[in-house]
Amino acid sequence: MADDPYSTLGLQRTATEDEIRRAFRRLAKELHPDVNPNNPEAMERFKRVSGAYEILGDPARRQAYDRGEIDASGEPRRTYQHAGGRGPAGGPGPEFGFGDVFSDLFGQRGPRGPGAGFSMRGQDMRYTLDVDFMEAVLGAKKRVTMPEGGQLDLNVPEGVTDGQVLRLKGKGGPGIRGGEAGDALVEVRVRPHPHFKRQGDDILLDVPIAIDEAVLGGKIEVPTAVGRVSLTLPKGTSSGRAFRLKGKGARNSSTGAYGDQIITVRIALPDTIDDSLAYFLTEWRKKNAYDPGRP
Repeated sequence: MADDPYSTLGLQRTATEDEIRRAFRRLAKELHPDVNPNNPEAMERFKRVSGAYEILGDPARRQAYDRGEIDASGEPRRTYQHAGGRGPAGGPGPEFGFGDVFSDLFGQRGPRGPGAGFSMRGQDMRYTLDVDFMEAVLGAKKRVTMPEGGQLDLNVPEGVTDGQVLRLKGKGGPGIRGGEAGDALVEVRVRPHPHFKRQGDDILLDVPIAIDEAVLGGKIEVPTAVGRVSLTLPKGTSSGRAFRLKGKGARNSSTGAYGDQIITVRIALPDTIDDSLAYFLTEWRKKNAYDPGRP
């Protein structure tokens, strides 16, 4: 059985129409699902407050409740007739301002008409989804497990960024009294990659090269998000030099354009410097010493 509507709204039975309206406005604003996302207790109280106002906000239904003709749920206790027409338990009665209150508070209006209640959009539900770096760059199909145990399938779009929120229309909380369902808002969290990093729509990668590759130049293979490609090193490539691979970066979700991949080479010396290399460099330094540009 529903609670006494006066108690639910914190009112005495002598409350005026203005007092009833003010009490409902205050509680509705405090308990509204948009203000209390993922709070089942607030949602349940909001439903009770809304049900209480359905009765007390309509003068005819309030009178019927006070006379004991309808119960706290608005259901008739017995069949009766008003002079001059049917009352709230048996049919149309005066219109009351439930929709006006929600229009004032939240810009929403429920159905209007004799004895009409209200409908309200369901609350948006928020979730998080962890994806691998390459799944974010290339896109993927993923499944979100919801707190209540259900599952939600979604497509992670190509190029999604860390912290981006995906909106799944109609996959949130159910609407109240025929209102449309809310949306599911899924925040994407991208796990770091051991080698790649993302900067805007560009993908950054450090690649080690041997000392002979740096001095003599040549072709090396480097990984990209879409496979390995060949990169040509010119003779005398210094450590820290960057090379740009056009269009090998991440897709921009707004423009559809692709960023670049930036390859930065680092000279990696062998673990052991043998005698022949040491002798060669010693003799070479005697004749070709140069300033590398240290500050």
